[in-house]
Amino acid sequence: MKKLLIANRGEIAIRIARAARDYGVASIAVYSDADAGSLHIELADEAFALGAGRPVDTYLNIEKILEVAQRAEADAVHPGYGFLSERAEFAQAVIDAGLIWVGPAPHVIRALGDKVEARRIAAKVGAPLVKGSDGPLASGAEAVAFAKQAGLPIAIKAAFGGGGRGMKVAWKLDEVAELFESAVREATEAFGRGECYAEQFLDKPRHIEAQVIADTHGNTIVLGTRDCSLQRRNQKLVEEAPAPFITEGQRTRIHDAARMICAEAGYTNAGTVEFLLSGNGVISFLEVNTRLQVEHPVTEETTGVDIVIEQLRIADGLPVSVSETPPIRGHAFEFRINAEDPGRGFLPTPGLVKRFRAPAGPGIRVDAGVETGSEIPGLYDSMMAKLIVTGATREEALVRARRALAEFQIEGVQSVIPFHRAVVEERDFTGEDGFNVYTTWIETAFRGIEPAPRVDPIEVGIIKSFIEIDGKRHVIGLPATIFSNVANPNTAVQSAAVGNTNAVTAPIPGTLQRWLVEDGAQVSDGETVAVIEAMKMETRVQAHKKGRLRVSEQAGTMVALGAELGTIE
Repeated sequence: MKKLLIANRGEIAIRIARAARDYGVASIAVYSDADAGSLHIELADEAFALGAGRPVDTYLNIEKILEVAQRAEADAVHPGYGFLSERAEFAQAVIDAGLIWVGPAPHVIRALGDKVEARRIAAKVGAPLVKGSDGPLASGAEAVAFAKQAGLPIAIKAAFGGGGRGMKVAWKLDEVAELFESAVREATEAFGRGECYAEQFLDKPRHIEAQVIADTHGNTIVLGTRDCSLQRRNQKLVEEAPAPFITEGQRTRIHDAARMICAEAGYTNAGTVEFLLSGNGVISFLEVNTRLQVEHPVTEETTGVDIVIEQLRIADGLPVSVSETPPIRGHAFEFRINAEDPGRGFLPTPGLVKRFRAPAGPGIRVDAGVETGSEIPGLYDSMMAKLIVTGATREEALVRARRALAEFQIEGVQSVIPFHRAVVEERDFTGEDGFNVYTTWIETAFRGIEPAPRVDPIEVGIIKSFIEIDGKRHVIGLPATIFSNVANPNTAVQSAAVGNTNAVTAPIPGTLQRWLVEDGAQVSDGETVAVIEAMKMETRVQAHKKGRLRVSEQAGTMVALGAELGTIE
């Protein structure tokens, strides 16, 4: 390859562009109108626009991305993670266009991306499994039937997704159908396919995974384990390598199962095999992520292997650079720096980053997708950066993590840094009394932190416009007053319900996805009346009092934080 198109955005697009430069190939960025000021555009060699709209119109639009690849004369495509990274039809379209696909073969993505088929492959090689549905479920009623047969709790999961999106855990029978429908909606939005299946959910399990790289010469190498148990909404917040507090027997079992699953599937390129580990030591295969993982840097730091460059080597037909599992050197943590308020249930907080000062020093690596002045759109996931901390031991890495988190300063949007500062002091996590963290620990055992002060929107004095000339993006700055009388159809509804005690308000900025009750209906205090979608997450809007609901905003409207959605009389 000589020219690599990166079909992604933000932090991971930057990570891939840097690897491309190290590997000696040019990089091409793509961006939506909402990302017109994104840092990943500046750090690539060229940048091309995908236009306006939601992700389905831009980063999930295969035709548009391949048109850009043709215009830019790219000869290879890297999908990053999320978006199209696990879509077999995208991989096939790239190959059919005569381009190099940086990832596993389409038929392998299809087999392992189908979580039901992946379970069959795992069973064939003897990997441990909990009970699951025979295939995707057709309706909420089928999900209820499975729950009655398998027993609660159950996990409802996107059959063609990952990253925790499209996953719901049902603990009560009367919530199964609603959670199934919610999982289908999230899966459709995030992955373009809504099929979901169900399986038994292990109560209070740890999340352990193995990083695999495999080439076209028959080499399948496990690069070690990671623990990713600290999660909220089934999405990871903190990861570490190697997975601590497991036996050598458990580590060997995970390594062997991961290697056999990938070899059986004919896997090539980088991938991750995920497992659950129950409190009593039961290991259960979870899924295979047929792409680069967000948390890959902790494995890089503890093995010395650049996983993204390995991806490029493998795509070029070269063998992997290691012949066996490398010796582990030290310990590494990754802290996802998301634009969320942990004191308000990790609500997303898109907006303008007024200050971004990252830590530095020994053992510190920051993979950032933003800088001071960056705007965090509400259309995409909330991750701004990743803080990776490495030490000779887990204890040394924890000491450095405390120092780095103390140095990290972000203003303008809320971040999860206060949570990270708290968690590195928690005995459940630090391990003095044993490692007592599990996948729902944040929701069930974490002591919590105070909500952050609200940040008011700021006035922006300059409107930036962008044009492309020969594949290069250029910026034109114009005074905002020029546009003061021009209606912007993409602007979110800003009407704040100040002083109106009857108002039902938006807890986050985002899209009012739907009302769960009709206009004029009687509602009770605490009843969920609407759903807002932001940063690929659904947030429920609850009635704050008993009365009759009057709807002010219609489903599909983009709303600002605190905007009046309706009133309760």
